[in-house]
Amino acid sequence: MNGFDIAAVLIAIAAVCGYVSRRVLRLPATSGTLVVALASSLLVVAADAAVPALRLRDTVATFLSSVDFTDALLRGMLCFLLFAGALHLDLEGLLDNKWTISMLATAGVVLSTALVGLLAWWAFQRAGIDIAFDLCLVFGALISPTDPIAVMGMLKQLRGPREIESLIAGESLFNDGIAVVVFFALASLAGLITGDATDLAAGWMGLVVFFVREVGGGVAVGLAFGYVAYRALMSIDDHPLELLITVALAMFVYALSFTLQVSGPIAVVLAGLLIGNPGRRLAMSARTREHVDAFWTMVDEIFNAVLFLMLGLEVFAVAARPALLATALFAIPIALLARAVSVAIPLAAVCARRGLSRGMIPIVTWSGLRGGLSVAMMLSLPPFPARDLLLAATYAVVVFSIVAQGLTVRRLLVHYRMAI
Repeated sequence: MNGFDIAAVLIAIAAVCGYVSRRVLRLPATSGTLVVALASSLLVVAADAAVPALRLRDTVATFLSSVDFTDALLRGMLCFLLFAGALHLDLEGLLDNKWTISMLATAGVVLSTALVGLLAWWAFQRAGIDIAFDLCLVFGALISPTDPIAVMGMLKQLRGPREIESLIAGESLFNDGIAVVVFFALASLAGLITGDATDLAAGWMGLVVFFVREVGGGVAVGLAFGYVAYRALMSIDDHPLELLITVALAMFVYALSFTLQVSGPIAVVLAGLLIGNPGRRLAMSARTREHVDAFWTMVDEIFNAVLFLMLGLEVFAVAARPALLATALFAIPIALLARAVSVAIPLAAVCARRGLSRGMIPIVTWSGLRGGLSVAMMLSLPPFPARDLLLAATYAVVVFSIVAQGLTVRRLLVHYRMAI
């Protein structure tokens, strides 16, 4: 199958899953699409076990082998989804929570990475599985970031307090960029990734240089090209051309970041924030804003549907050995505990003077959904002895967070009287 055929099949299946989710199950788009896709995948597995002659699992596996999930997300969909999310984010709300978001996206990610790595290593050793500590740290890095795609989809349904929404959205948009840098650095130190982009032979000093280059470079590229696009938008009033400029900005900034070896997610988020706030207010007419908003909302919905469909189908990539899956389930409470600690400490530090709102820590903890980014990073790693175990653990945490947490966050807001 060529690229067009694969895209046609995925979008068609995503449309069917979305319809079933909305019409029959009445679930939110993100969680619903994943639930339907996951249920369909499990039905295929069950039917294949009952009637092996049908070879249903082989057929689906052959199709999935033609789709590179990691490449499709990290080198394609992510740039559009991050730009769309940043475009509609309130910059004023972000600035009001800038210190809290900064702490959660940096210290919170590092703390969560260390805690998940330590607890996972301890749990696996207790289960009789000999696994290197540095591999557990890599797992901690890929499972620690909250997924902006899943989080932004959830926020559309919540209608919670502005402060909470800005905090959760801002953290999810920035911590994935930081976590991707930490992940590639730790994976390189563990010997799983080689190449100039992640050459950390100089040890921890090399790690610091790598981190500064990725984050600082991403900020510089995003702001520089975002400003160029902003000035171009100010000089014209032609909504088709202005829409084209926003698309070109998202794609070019993301592609250039890979060439310059800086953080693409951070660059595209900052470019999106610049165009979505001063750009929308000062450089676009009302007609242009309407077209830009409609286009990027549509892009966001389509790619979200396809991504969560692919996430549901990726169950075929998880080894279906009961003992392996049972061990992988240990990762769910570990990830939740690490998330709670990595949220509580930064929030308590930043809000020490003015105090924390009632329910802030449990709400921010529970709303930290993991998603396709974690799975994509895991699948990007080459074969190593514990790969199947860590892939199953990643998938278990992602599915639990999107389904269990995503569908119950609103109840938590209602419990703390932050929603009706």
